[in-house]
Amino acid sequence: MKKIVLLFVVLFSVTTAFAQKYAYVDTEYILDNIPAYKAAQDQLDQLSRQYQKELESMHAEIEKMYQDFQAESVLLSEDMKRKREDVIITKEKEYKQLQRKYFGQNGDLYKKRQGLVKPIQDDIFNAVQELANDGGYAVIFDKAGGISMLYTNPKYDLSDQILQKMGYKN
Repeated sequence: MKKIVLLFVVLFSVTTAFAQKYAYVDTEYILDNIPAYKAAQDQLDQLSRQYQKELESMHAEIEKMYQDFQAESVLLSEDMKRKREDVIITKEKEYKQLQRKYFGQNGDLYKKRQGLVKPIQDDIFNAVQELANDGGYAVIFDKAGGISMLYTNPKYDLSDQILQKMGYKN
């Protein structure tokens, strides 16, 4: 009797596992078809270039100060040398602080990205979750993510449905 019950449980589990619905989306494709995302990326790129230009200018100024110091160090007293070195070191510290402020882990660029891009990503996630619940999908993979998918059948691609659910037409 135990063998029959065990066999029934195994067969039921296998049948249930095969009855699962799977699909995939391509978030890269979805994002490329959302104008707000493109505008946000352009704005972030422009801001990044602005920050980089400011940092390059500051770095060039530090390099000039160092070269001038090297050229004039023979003529300077020890006290003057120390003062000039301190000024250069202070400027280098300011440069590194500014670099962290702009591009650091929680820097200005990161915060701006969170403000512009994260809401769009959240909308995509919510649309995927809604479509999964409505369609009874057990798993929806992201083709653009780190998962290697050697073959994907286009009939299981829900990317266009996600765009439609979000109000975008491709």
